[in-house]
Amino acid sequence: MPQSGFASPKVNTSKLFASGALNASRIHFDNASPPGWAARGYRRLLAHQYKLLITSRSHLLEIGCGDGELLTHLDVESISGIDVSSVQINQAATRLPKGDFQVQSGEELSLPRVFDTIIISDTVNLAADVQRLFERAQTVSIPSTRLILNYHSNLWSPLFTLAEWFGLREQGPPSNWLASADVVNLLRLAEWEPISIQHRILFPFCLGGLGQVINRALTPIFPLFCLSVFVVARPLRAVEQQARHLSVSVIIPARNEAGNIAAAVERIPTMGTGTELIFVEGHSRDDTWSQIQRTAAEYPHLSIKILRQTGKGKGDAVRAGFAAATGDILMILDADLTMPPDELPKFYEVIASGKAEFANGVRLVYPMDEKAMQFLNLCANKTIGLIFTWLLGQPVKDTLCGTKALSRAHYEKIAANRAYFGDFDPFGDFDLLFGAAKLNLKIADIPIRYRQRTYGETNIQRWRHGWLLLRMVIFAARKLKFV
Repeated sequence: MPQSGFASPKVNTSKLFASGALNASRIHFDNASPPGWAARGYRRLLAHQYKLLITSRSHLLEIGCGDGELLTHLDVESISGIDVSSVQINQAATRLPKGDFQVQSGEELSLPRVFDTIIISDTVNLAADVQRLFERAQTVSIPSTRLILNYHSNLWSPLFTLAEWFGLREQGPPSNWLASADVVNLLRLAEWEPISIQHRILFPFCLGGLGQVINRALTPIFPLFCLSVFVVARPLRAVEQQARHLSVSVIIPARNEAGNIAAAVERIPTMGTGTELIFVEGHSRDDTWSQIQRTAAEYPHLSIKILRQTGKGKGDAVRAGFAAATGDILMILDADLTMPPDELPKFYEVIASGKAEFANGVRLVYPMDEKAMQFLNLCANKTIGLIFTWLLGQPVKDTLCGTKALSRAHYEKIAANRAYFGDFDPFGDFDLLFGAAKLNLKIADIPIRYRQRTYGETNIQRWRHGWLLLRMVIFAARKLKFV
């Protein structure tokens, strides 16, 4: 991993350790009893949730790792951990001899490397200074780092108090019962941007697998009653100026679109350091392929690639185009040109500036041409957008707009992790959206003005494809929510 570009500021560690909250935590965990069956079961449930949020190739740091039990359940490239308790750190090093463990508080964090993933599990509840904890996490992060934390919901505070009164739970140091609004505010003060907030673990006991069954079935239905709140955030840093000079590949799936090919070439603007156009023809019944060949020959000064897909469906065409692309940023533009090609620079700017990592076109903000979309299709698109906002944990107003953009590096990660969802999507839109959500990429909706066709007819079959969309929504719910 690259070295951090941050200089570690001088910290008065004696003052921090003298703080009541920090010292109380250290003393408590130095003398804590071994975790009982309930605590071990809860950590297994936590580990299950973290497995859904991190990738196996991560270089991971846990702040407040305790005895390392949570980390034993995570399959990652490398593991590091810090904790205020030397006793707990020794136990973690024994559990995970290949890990790197050090006695430090999160407020004093100072390590000579950076990490892909930083987790803070049930530690903000005990931190002496949560804002400083988040600020120090910045020193071991890079723009692609994901900070993932979980903390207890305020609704459970009375239950914890009752459990301590009746001796069902060991009394610990005073806890910070932070509201989600407090956590989000502290993250932003420390220059972290929250990407998603999810409520998980309704039943915090394993009981031989019963807890996981209950949580899988009921957590998505009763999220506000869950014990743990999970937040995923990314660093808010200005992108270096040279990073904005990126090349672009625009993939144009084309089936029965002969009349739009020349217009696509004429209207797609040059973006970044250069733009290549990749036409992927898909078993057309008209002369789309010959028109693509003629148009490419008429513009020899442009970078135009032409392909004929061997499989079926837009999703297959998009993947073929991405495989042939050389640009730093990959875009999809439907050949019907109902999304004006002139608006593609909006997508470039969002990705190149780092404002988001996945740009999703939205047709449902501005007024659209009268015949651009039928009423029932409009209702279906709005409904699916609401469902996907719930599924992905990020606002996604329109899932079926064909125009999307992301970096090639992020697409390669999505492709590498495609086995989690499988090859289920003939359209390609959901494959990319699900993959982006699984990698915790920041998704941004880009409003565009939707136009009616000037050539040909839509390739969408309302009822057959509508039933297919419903099946994919159910599939996504099983993979993203009921897990």
